[in-house]
Amino acid sequence: MSEETRNEAAGDAEAMDLPVPDDVPEGHRSGFVALVGRANVGKSTLLNRLVGVKLAITSPVPQTTRHRILGVRTLPNGQIAFLDTPGFHRPHRQLGEVMLERAKEVLDEADVICWLIDAAAGPGPGDRWVLDQVDPKNRRQPVLFVPNKIDLANKGKLLPLIEQAVGEWGCVEAVPVSAATGENCDRLLEVMLSYLPEGPRLFPENFLTDQDEKLIIAEIIREKLLHELRQEVPYAVAVTVERLEEREDGLLEIGALVLVERDTHKGIVIGKGGSRLKKVGTYARRELEDRLGRKVFLELWVKVKPDWRDKTGVLRELGLY
Repeated sequence: MSEETRNEAAGDAEAMDLPVPDDVPEGHRSGFVALVGRANVGKSTLLNRLVGVKLAITSPVPQTTRHRILGVRTLPNGQIAFLDTPGFHRPHRQLGEVMLERAKEVLDEADVICWLIDAAAGPGPGDRWVLDQVDPKNRRQPVLFVPNKIDLANKGKLLPLIEQAVGEWGCVEAVPVSAATGENCDRLLEVMLSYLPEGPRLFPENFLTDQDEKLIIAEIIREKLLHELRQEVPYAVAVTVERLEEREDGLLEIGALVLVERDTHKGIVIGKGGSRLKKVGTYARRELEDRLGRKVFLELWVKVKPDWRDKTGVLRELGLY
């Protein structure tokens, strides 16, 4: 991580009125670790596991993560600021181009790069393309090779893959994990920390993320939509929070807009007699109440905005620019 990036992190904490203590032990390490890989290798699941709380939404749908997500884990001997990224992919729409830009940005910002693959599926063309983007042999930062989903993998094929990653591709070390079960994730934290530079904390001890409340709410709603819709219209759905008001009785009123690109998509999202949208709202409200620790009134409505994925103004409203 450059000195400029480190100073920006300190400035962000100060701007949020979060004093960063400097009473850390000798040999304390801190820095940024980028989680990169193609879509659906488990980056967001791993982020949630390593930080210890749910920060990123997850689903079986490719390209679920659209924003760069910061998650901070403070340990007795160091602090790791994780950067979860959209999956590396060949974009076909402006939305995809923006997501790829976000993913590539962290390659220069991070102190350590953590390259994930799906160990159960094995490396494919998408992983080879990511390897070309990461380019461990010619990158100034150390690149850790992290085969994920080892609980589902063929262990006999894992060792040759690790040997190839370290011996041929230029990764400094390999740490196989299962983000789903937590297997070997503590070891991964230790290895990540060992490659970070010595220095004070970048964020306060209890700091977890810089995501604002509206974005967190919108992402939770979108997660429920993705799980409910599966492959029907996942890429063409977005959520934005239009209203966020606290009533005198403490109830939090949320009004959220679901964007789709076609009238047929609108019908699919709403469902027969509004059944699907109601189900999504129920699941989202329950998680929001657990997350926020308060009662929530959630209102959802659906709007057709043709080709919103190629409209800069809409992408800016969604916080992608």
